[in-house]
Amino acid sequence: MFERGRSDRAEGPVAVSIGLGDGRELIGRLLVPPGRTLTDLLNGAASFFEFEPAGGGRMFIARAALHSVKPADVPAAPELWAGPSEGGSFNPSAILGVKPGSPRAEVREAYLKLAKTYHPDRYAAADLPREVHAYLSAMARRINAAYQALETARQQQAARAEPLFTSTGQG
Repeated sequence: MFERGRSDRAEGPVAVSIGLGDGRELIGRLLVPPGRTLTDLLNGAASFFEFEPAGGGRMFIARAALHSVKPADVPAAPELWAGPSEGGSFNPSAILGVKPGSPRAEVREAYLKLAKTYHPDRYAAADLPREVHAYLSAMARRINAAYQALETARQQQAARAEPLFTSTGQG
């Protein structure tokens, strides 16, 4: 009856826009019981849904009166990019949360912490929506690109510091 949407995994009050069969539209929150998803609620056996209109109060809406249910106030997906060729700007230090010119050990520690947090394999056993897996993959690529950019810059700076020629002192 109802298809999965972006707010499928939400529990508790879910912000929605409800279209009724008589043409009216209600904005508010559907109350989703703990352990259930919005899809479970809408496709379940219940004949009525508990709804909190934006103006306050509570009401029950009959399943038969529903025409459509759409997530409301869902924030737009952030622009995800993995390197300098994508997106508007690329600041590796900001991505890793370190100050420019930070020591290598600090950069590596920040990288490892973020890599462990966002690595998609960490959440492989969890039943997460496709969008979350895509987000985790994009964040892992972005973190890896930031670390690689800082490492490359550090290596280039170290190479510039070395002299091109040194005399052996023999005359």
